[in-house]
Amino acid sequence: MRPFEQIVTDYGPMVLRVCRAVLGPQDAEDAWSETFLSALKAYPDLPPEANVEAWLVTIAHRKAIDVTRAAARGPTPVETLPERPSRIGRPEDWDGDLWRALRALPARQRQAVAYHYLAGLPYREIAALHGGSTDAARRAAADGVKTLRTTYPRPDEQREVAR
Repeated sequence: MRPFEQIVTDYGPMVLRVCRAVLGPQDAEDAWSETFLSALKAYPDLPPEANVEAWLVTIAHRKAIDVTRAAARGPTPVETLPERPSRIGRPEDWDGDLWRALRALPARQRQAVAYHYLAGLPYREIAALHGGSTDAARRAAADGVKTLRTTYPRPDEQREVAR
């Protein structure tokens, strides 16, 4: 069995991308940390033949649900707003326009797009996470990508608009 530190190194960036796509940049790092804390506790009991990537995405999915439920309970008023997380030093640049386009998708579509296209999970594993069918997961991802293509400009379109 690989050391857990190697699991974090190998899959950490993918889990963070999924958390960002599902939750947005503010809550992603907390969900990422919670994912790996839970994974660390359960790792010794993980069967050697287990799909570690799918296992981690399942944990991240559950942590995203926890964050979403906590946010639904309502915000706590504060005197000053906290600073936004810095984008400096992240492995990939965060694109705020992309997050706005992802956030506009229905939750199932956003999750299907994140889990399939960012984490590389097959549709049957996405269906297992959501409790639906493989065809429904495939449809949700296709519908999400179709919507993104109409609402989020391609890089070459952005250059043309800037001219």
